[in-house]
Amino acid sequence: MKIAKYNTKESTLLVGFPSNGLVGTFSVSYLIHHLKMKQIGEIEIPDLPLTLFVEEGEILSPIRAYNKNNLFVIISDVPFNQYLAEEFALAINEFCKKNAIKKIVIVSGMETVNQKNDNPKIYGLVTHSTLDSLLYNNQISKFLNGSIFGTDAAIISVFRKTNIPALVLYAECHPFFPDPEASIVAIVTLAKILDVKIDTKDIENKIDKLRIQYRNLMKETIQTLQQQQEKKTRTPQIYR
Repeated sequence: MKIAKYNTKESTLLVGFPSNGLVGTFSVSYLIHHLKMKQIGEIEIPDLPLTLFVEEGEILSPIRAYNKNNLFVIISDVPFNQYLAEEFALAINEFCKKNAIKKIVIVSGMETVNQKNDNPKIYGLVTHSTLDSLLYNNQISKFLNGSIFGTDAAIISVFRKTNIPALVLYAECHPFFPDPEASIVAIVTLAKILDVKIDTKDIENKIDKLRIQYRNLMKETIQTLQQQQEKKTRTPQIYR
């Protein structure tokens, strides 16, 4: 696998968390591993129930921060309810201030009308018009109509009021099952935006295994999304 040097002068933050199809979880985890990023800290949310994960004998916090060169990453292995989503968004904002982040990229999933879509599309939504060129240069269709809720909405609400522009990437995916295929589309798009070269053969060879491995997290994520959705008067378009 060849990895191009990340040349962007401005520091960028990549954010991933459990959402539809676990697109954010799969794609951001994959980049952390293949770019060999180093963990630089943990993100603490006071009201988050105490949870730890063990991976190959290493104890991990559910929300971690990584870095390599000018690229930073925050990844969460737990989904957030509406209240915790707001705390998570504020924690991201504080991280950006401390690390002089100039823009953030969020990866999420968008339920597709055609559940058997073999060629998932990806859409972009920006909080500041300064990032419109990023969509155009990378041939990313703009997300034009729909409603957003949950963690996505919490982060967007915070950063649209700051001077740090945010780009949200929505990959079409299955809402009720882990969707590694949609994640591959997100990974390829991220590689273009970040100017790195990523070989996706590993995830392509483990698609069936990943679906089984992450089914419990998918169930938990679905429950969280449904609880958020029940509080709304109409079903948000991007999650239908």
